[in-house]
Amino acid sequence: MKGTRQLLDAMPPDARERLLALSREVTFPAGTRIFSEGSHADRFWVVQNGRVELDVHVPGRKAPVVESLVPGNLVGWSWLFPPYSWQLGATAATEVHALEFDAVAVRALCDEDPVLGQALARGVAEVVGHRLRAARVRLLDLYGPYGSGNTLPVP
Repeated sequence: MKGTRQLLDAMPPDARERLLALSREVTFPAGTRIFSEGSHADRFWVVQNGRVELDVHVPGRKAPVVESLVPGNLVGWSWLFPPYSWQLGATAATEVHALEFDAVAVRALCDEDPVLGQALARGVAEVVGHRLRAARVRLLDLYGPYGSGNTLPVP
């Protein structure tokens, strides 16, 4: 998966610095629910240390983990696209140190700086594509009929 460090590295240096200027360091103790599927997406994070598990709500069952995120990974993309509602849930599997970004401020920066906005949107779109494939494969593994196979490779 294209990690956030690569996303940030791919941005022009001045754009990256402008984006990082909007960040603040946060810590989530192990077991903290960072966000729940369907709630308002008003921020996002870049994992600096620790592991975050993404899950999906499945009625009548415990929410299965569809992906684990490690240092450098982007946590949250729903902040970029209306209606700004989380499409997955996230929990700190270990203590997590992350950079937190306010979505409204970042969207305003993207509007002011089209180069930054395009680089960020392109990188987030790659993350979205990967996460959708990973979720589909994981759900097929968990709930698909026996022998249905894993037909989509996860990069």
